[in-house]
Amino acid sequence: MQQQPKTALVVSAHSADFVWRAGGAIALYASRGYEVTVVCLSFGERGESAKLWKQPGMTLQKVKDDRKREAETSAKILGASIRFFDLGDYPMRIPDTAIEQLADIYREVNPEFVLTHSARDPYNHDHPLASAAAQEARIIAQAHGHRPGQKVLGAPPVFLFEPHQTEQSEWKPNVLLDITEVWERKRAAFESMAAQEHLWEYYTRVALQRGSQASRNSDRSIKYGEAYERVYPQVTAAFN
Repeated sequence: MQQQPKTALVVSAHSADFVWRAGGAIALYASRGYEVTVVCLSFGERGESAKLWKQPGMTLQKVKDDRKREAETSAKILGASIRFFDLGDYPMRIPDTAIEQLADIYREVNPEFVLTHSARDPYNHDHPLASAAAQEARIIAQAHGHRPGQKVLGAPPVFLFEPHQTEQSEWKPNVLLDITEVWERKRAAFESMAAQEHLWEYYTRVALQRGSQASRNSDRSIKYGEAYERVYPQVTAAFN
């Protein structure tokens, strides 16, 4: 009997968030044979596309199309599939129907783990909104009364990726992931996000800093890293 591939789910508020904040994890697990699904709740068409809006004759639909194309290219580089909800941004609003749709994706994908935004971010209210939706949908997907007769979701761990200003977001990393072996793929995915070119070097510096911290917390030489905050306790039979 052929074994089903392992899976992972990433819930991203905007079309580029998954690249900056979790691109290394996506590429790393895709290289290990995982089927990684990215869900973008928005294209980031209003608040995260300033470079596009400075072009003459720009329209909302064209911005959405450009950001969608960038995200699809980046996801392909990282080795993930991608879906879009088009819930708007600045402001984003998430109706119950979208949360139920996301719960259905949880059951369909049945992820080994979930990556999403920090629970707080005073600089971008869309990010904690996406995080809350991702966690609520997970709980709904575990409920036997949601779409009775379907197989319910288990308890995949949830990891919150790094916000732009950690100290203001009350986010404390307790997982440091070595992404050195897939860094070039993450950087290539960066460079597909032309609308936010100003962030390329910023997130390169973040990766170097997290790599240095990972080295200091291990006996390994690590150049590039990503940091995460785990939501639920780790269940284990051993400490190592």
